[in-house]
Amino acid sequence: MSDVIAATGGELVQGKGNEMFENISIDSRTLGKGDLFVAIQGQQHDGHDFIDRVLAQGAGGVMIDQAHASRINTPRATGRGARVVVKDTVVALGDLARHRRRSVNPRVAAITGTNGKTSTKEMAAMVCGRRYRVLATTGNFNNEIGLPLTLLRLEKGHQVAILEMGMNAPGEIGRLAKICEPDMGVVLNVGAGHLEGVENIDGVARAKAELLEALTDKDTAIVNADDMRVMKMAQKVRGRVVTYGMRQKADITAASVRRQDGRVCFDLCLSATDEQVAVALPASGTFMVSNALAAAAIGAGLGLSAPEIKAGLENFSPVPGRMTITQTRAGFTLVDDTYNANPESMKAALAGLRELKGAGRGILIMGDMFELGDHAPVMHGKTGVMAAESGVDRLYVTGEFAEAVAGGAAAAGMTPEKIMIESKETIIEAVCPVLEPGDWVLVKGSRGMRMETVVQALSAYGNGAADREGGR
Repeated sequence: MSDVIAATGGELVQGKGNEMFENISIDSRTLGKGDLFVAIQGQQHDGHDFIDRVLAQGAGGVMIDQAHASRINTPRATGRGARVVVKDTVVALGDLARHRRRSVNPRVAAITGTNGKTSTKEMAAMVCGRRYRVLATTGNFNNEIGLPLTLLRLEKGHQVAILEMGMNAPGEIGRLAKICEPDMGVVLNVGAGHLEGVENIDGVARAKAELLEALTDKDTAIVNADDMRVMKMAQKVRGRVVTYGMRQKADITAASVRRQDGRVCFDLCLSATDEQVAVALPASGTFMVSNALAAAAIGAGLGLSAPEIKAGLENFSPVPGRMTITQTRAGFTLVDDTYNANPESMKAALAGLRELKGAGRGILIMGDMFELGDHAPVMHGKTGVMAAESGVDRLYVTGEFAEAVAGGAAAAGMTPEKIMIESKETIIEAVCPVLEPGDWVLVKGSRGMRMETVVQALSAYGNGAADREGGR
């Protein structure tokens, strides 16, 4: 507790100050006996409503904000747990995380970008894990609550932390950078994502640039040479700049990119050490090579050799819901990209579908892209155009902006009989009878659309239809 008080400036209102906590939790369902419970007010639940419960469960202490201070000693809030009051529990959680980061003192690589953060983080963790003990962000713990919770998992043996940074509004990445104090800041790309909070793509660029602005002259910026907006923000970096890219001249590049035996193969070239090594990346589309180069740059920045980087990249496992490919027994192939969606990731997914399907039919089942604000109708319309131009044979759309997607596809030449606007349930019923061996079905939409339910239904159909029909 003395560390908690020192880190947060909180006021101890019950306890001795020498209490020890095994873990810090914000969830009463996973709280362990003796843990410190931090009451966070979220969009759906307020942790302050659970103070009585966690104390009864044996919490070692509770932290609440000043606005709820009167609730800390209610008749039901009994128990031996310590009590501390802070001005803002979200800010205090970040303060605790920064304290832990400084105490363990690993090398920290922070990754942001409109697309590719999670895959790059997973690749970087596999690469750095060849030599170091690594802590990496789990799931989508990349915001002002998730990132601190990740850092609070740091143990004395951790040597490297690979952190993912997301944002919905200006200032968020800057706050996250102050918490984690990165040694390496990685900006992957700038695209049309989270426009609702930042107005336009230039606003996205300014938000992503907050990571590089937080770096000192002793730190390293790792930037995508193929993205002009990223390169522009790199001009103001005070420390070292390392570039990677597939099209432009860069410090870390890929040559001879090709698909082979279900993998993306390329020659990884590290200019600093004049090393070149062949990599067979277990990924579905060539667009993943750019993410691999960013991960390689992180590894190289930590002193790993080209063979170590190669071994890490080749041990990468694709993230579920991120262009995950499943061959059904009925003969059609599902491409599950339901983890999330924005215009740039839709563009990449459609390019991947076109590459993967070859001579087969491409089918897109699409849900809404969220957080686009006033830009949503236009962006969805443009996605419809991209779908038609990418060779999609059939288009099934659901959601508030389905009409805009369909209109864009029709304007780009897709015939009406190949476009359907319906609910997910009706789309599933309609698409199953027309699926044939050799078809490739891409399912994509924002997290809130829960498009994974479509994937599950089609998978069940595809792996049961073969039995009913004696195999196709």
